[in-house]
Amino acid sequence: MASEFSDAFLLEAERHAAWGAAQLDALTAFLPEGPWTADLPSCTYRQGNLDLRVAVLGTYDAEERSWMWGWANPGLRGTEVVALTGAVERYGRAQGIRELTEEVVPLSGFDDPRRAAELLAFTGMGVTGAPGYIGVPAGPATQVYFLPDDARVPRAVLDPVALPRTLLAGAGLIGHSARQVVRGYFDHHGVARRDEGDDRIVAEFADGGVVEVAFDAVGRIAGIEAKILP
Repeated sequence: MASEFSDAFLLEAERHAAWGAAQLDALTAFLPEGPWTADLPSCTYRQGNLDLRVAVLGTYDAEERSWMWGWANPGLRGTEVVALTGAVERYGRAQGIRELTEEVVPLSGFDDPRRAAELLAFTGMGVTGAPGYIGVPAGPATQVYFLPDDARVPRAVLDPVALPRTLLAGAGLIGHSARQVVRGYFDHHGVARRDEGDDRIVAEFADGGVVEVAFDAVGRIAGIEAKILP
């Protein structure tokens, strides 16, 4: 029984940690409070007075302690509501990441299976480039996760002032590879970057601004120096 995720999966998850955490904050601020309903044939999720087009990313079964990807759900396989999440399986096969290709991922070997399920949802969001994910209870022991597939959901932008805080928060989210966090954040926002040895990543903005991120001997972020032009 697996008790930890593969290195390939964790490195993939880290690529999305910083931008994904900021995007989840943006989605939370956008969603109104209120009860939720979903109509899967029409790919519609309603919360409060807001209707969103969504895809089913996956479900977590607390009794079985397992995660099932939406594309693998026997009742949904081949339908429009899981078309977007089929990209997770295709990406996993292309990159050799088993957690993204297994129809059902067993989580009972993890100390916190629910947290492991959240990391699977988070990574699925990142792989598809979705603007967040929504996890809601669908039964006494079942949590269903949706991906917004709606252009009205705001996208978190790169904020140079908040950049150090964003990178540090992302690096602390999973704690596997801070370098992957930094690389993934700049790649997501289309910022040119280069590795300078093992201890520094330099990102150069189109307007001439430069950010240098230094790492200590064990790979943690040791310092962030930003030279942002007004």
